Order: sequence, then C-alpha cells, then structure tokens
Amino acid sequence: MKIETKLRDLYRPIQPTVRQTAETVIYTEFLPDVNLRNFIYCYWQLHTRTPLSEQFNYRVVSDGCIDIYFELNNPNENYVMGFCEKFTEFPLENIFNYVGVRFLPTMFPQIFKVNAAELSNRYEHLSLVVPHFSEFISNCFYDTLKQEEIKVLLDEYFIKQLAKNEFNNDPRLYKSLEFILKNNGMLEVEKDLDMGISARQLRRIFEFYIGDTAKTFSKVVRFQNLLRAKPSTQSLQHDKLFFDLGYYDQSHFIKEFKNFFGTTPGKAFDQ
Repeated sequence: MKIETKLRDLYRPIQPTVRQTAETVIYTEFLPDVNLRNFIYCYWQLHTRTPLSEQFNYRVVSDGCIDIYFELNNPNENYVMGFCEKFTEFPLENIFNYVGVRFLPTMFPQIFKVNAAELSNRYEHLSLVVPHFSEFISNCFYDTLKQEEIKVLLDEYFIKQLAKNEFNNDPRLYKSLEFILKNNGMLEVEKDLDMGISARQLRRIFEFYIGDTAKTFSKVVRFQNLLRAKPSTQSLQHDKLFFDLGYYDQSHFIKEFKNFFGTTPGKAFDQ
C-alpha cells in the first residue's frame, strides 16, 4: 500500500494530558513502526497505577481522527470510535487499562474499506465493523503485556494488513486536506477548495474518508491548532487571539471551543 500524501508532516492531533490524577492515572502515546507512521499517528495507553477511590471520567476532545481502543484486562471489549464533532466523556471504573490506535485522517477507511460517515459521532463494537481485527485483539492481547510487546503485536498486524491494500490517492481529497491543514483550518470552504468538482462531490468524498464535511473538519483543525499553540489566558482575553484564528467574536469562539473541548478556553489553558 503506497501513499503519496504525508499527512503526518502537516497534522499532529493532540489529546489533553491527564492532569488531575497524574500520580494514579497515566496516559502515554507511543509511535508505531516507521513504515506505519503515514497511516497511524500513534498507539496510546490509559491506565491506573492503583485503584481509584471513585469513578474516573475521561474526556476525549475532537481531533479529526478515528480510534480503535480496547481494555487490556478484557480484550474482548474492543471498539472503534469515529470522527466526532464534539467532545466525548467516558465514565470508567476505578481500575482500567485501555490501549488504542489513533489513525491519521482518512486512513481507517483506506485500510479497512469502511465508510467513515457510518461511524461518525459514536462508537461501535469493532466486531461489527472490522471482525478480523476484533478477533485478533481478543485472541492476542492480555493484561500482563508490556507496552513494547503491545507495539510489536500491533505493528505486525498492520504491516501485514497494509501489504494487502491498495491506496486511493484521490488528488481531489488529498489536495483539499493539504490546503486545509496548511492553512490551519482557516478558510472559506466553498471558495477556497476549488478542486474541479462540485460541492456535492466534495462533501461525499469527505464524508466517506473523514466522516464529516470539509467545513466541520476545518473547524476541528483550527481548534487543534489552538490547542497546540497553548495560548495564555491573557492572550485569549486581551490580545483578541480569536480574531487571528478566524472567529467572528469572542462568544462565537468560546461556544465552538466548548463544543470541541467540553469547557471554556480559560479553564482549559489554566489547568
């Protein structure tokens, strides 16, 4: 499976680190094999060091990606989560050990020939979407695996999977993605994404490979760019940074940020 477009060079989606209980809950990201990095952004692990005194709510912010995740203590519990146009919170038990695969935009549908729109804004048991991968996880993973062992198992699976795949280097899609990412999501989709196809065709392509429209994806990219910049509360309040990011006014900016993150920018960057 050959790919000409290297989205990784243009986009590095991030999730907020676990701060409130850093001594008892650990979140780490680790890289896949070098031959997989144009397809998979990272593997990740979220686990407790010791039993918690209460339920743990884990927040996932919008990042434009599709993730597969499973509980290492019970690998039969494996799921895929599609593109989400707003944040999601997962109530977890007081002991957990989750492992995940975060695919770069468009790559999950490319690898598994699945319409991303069918997964948008929800999660689904993996056995109903990619049965052979679900079975692989159920049969090959168990609770005492170390992170390096997890990486080796996932690398081997995906290298074999990609060797069988044909990649669709649709220039209309990937030129559009490159334009959005190079402009940090700040564009007028109808005017700027003139790729020689109709708005309806562009929408259909984005929904199949991304899971939503080019306009919604651009908003997520703009939001992610802000997260990576890590602005101070002062710059947000006094320097009117939201104007530089293409927002009409402060209330528009705060409303969209809360939709993607789950809290206000002030609270998010003060943590």
